[in-house]
Amino acid sequence: MADDALFQFLHNEVIQYVYKSGENGEMENGRCITKLESMGFRVGQGLIERFTKDTARFKDELDIMKFICKDFWTSVFKHKHPLASVLYPRYPNKGIYVLQDNKFRLLTQLSAGKQYLEYAPKYLAFTCGLVRGGLSNLGVKSIVTAEVSVMPACKFQVMIQK
Repeated sequence: MADDALFQFLHNEVIQYVYKSGENGEMENGRCITKLESMGFRVGQGLIERFTKDTARFKDELDIMKFICKDFWTSVFKHKHPLASVLYPRYPNKGIYVLQDNKFRLLTQLSAGKQYLEYAPKYLAFTCGLVRGGLSNLGVKSIVTAEVSVMPACKFQVMIQK
């Protein structure tokens, strides 16, 4: 339980730090989100390296996505993965997958509803980078985007680049 609070506090402080440095004329909103995504990318690379050091090689990208959805997500966010049935290939031949989390931990403290919807992207950028960095370290080039219609539920769309 203490780990959850520390992670959320650190995440919020990193966001505040990046945006405050942006207010000083250093960056605009898009650059702040890019910086947060880049931080998440590097953390994702390191975490995946640590989590997979004792696992067998994955057969294909679906196995990799299952690992990300189940083991990686559970380890990072300390709650049940976003349901195996939710990790579904939207377009199996095109390499597009969707991970849906109906109670995304980094948004639960923000709001339940649509009140602070415009602030959601800055709270999701780090996680997009985290997933993309993990996939990158497993040899999968991807683009990860997040979508929120009602908080704290969100969908992460992973597009595998071939």
